[in-house]
Amino acid sequence: MEPLISLQLLKPREVYRPGDLLQAEYQIDAVDPQEMVAVETSVLWCTEGKGDEDLGVHFFERRTPADADEGDLRCLYRFQTKLPHSPLSYAGTIVKIRWCVRLRLFLRKSKDLLFERPFVLTSL
Repeated sequence: MEPLISLQLLKPREVYRPGDLLQAEYQIDAVDPQEMVAVETSVLWCTEGKGDEDLGVHFFERRTPADADEGDLRCLYRFQTKLPHSPLSYAGTIVKIRWCVRLRLFLRKSKDLLFERPFVLTSL
């Protein structure tokens, strides 16, 4: 059985403006805490479409059992970051720029698991 991951943005809408405070939280269940090596959270943008794809990391945090109460990374954890002024989300026909909150879970005896929660960064 794969771990159950809850990754939520704390703002009711998924549209943000430059300079807004993005707050998110996650909780992990259905996994033995001893199997968890680390949890990484990031806020990033990437391009999709023709040509080379780019990626930029705005926020990054890595937590290991040594960083958590009683070494348990499964507990509810909140993080936040102030969003930058660019690049803004863009949905063109040739290229797209998308933003997301990404959670990567590293386990001892199985592959890493990746979860994303998209959002829009716009000045409108």
